Order: sequence, then structure tokens, then C-alpha cells
Amino acid sequence: MDMRKLVGRNVRRIRLARGLTQERFSELSGFTQHYISGLERGRRNPTVVSLYELAQALGVTPVELITPDDLEDR
Repeated sequence: MDMRKLVGRNVRRIRLARGLTQERFSELSGFTQHYISGLERGRRNPTVVSLYELAQALGVTPVELITPDDLEDR
């Protein structure tokens, strides 16, 4: 399992479920839109601190960002 892709999928799924654009999410999280885009595409390797901050901005726990989903590496 590629953890970067999993985190990216989860961030994107939750962000969209919250009705947030990448631009608005970047404002809430403090990360650039470029970083968010790379993260969602599985090209960024977030630190533990980053996962915590992203989860806070999404209103979820950090565990929810690393929990495998039903699309696991399809």
C-alpha cells in the first residue's frame, strides 16, 4: 500500500465531502494550494505534524487520514 496515495485520497474525499475547494482548504489549513494539490495526487509525503494540522482543518482525527478505504490501491 502506498501511504502517500492513501492519505491523498482520504484528504480529497473528506475535503469534497465538506464542500471545500482546494483554495478554501489551503486557507483553513495554512498549506499552499500547490501543496494540497500534490498531497491529493500522492506526490507529497506529509509529516506527522502536517497530518495533524490537515486533520484539524478538515475536522477529523489524524487516524482518519491514514485509514485504508475501500479503493485500496485500485
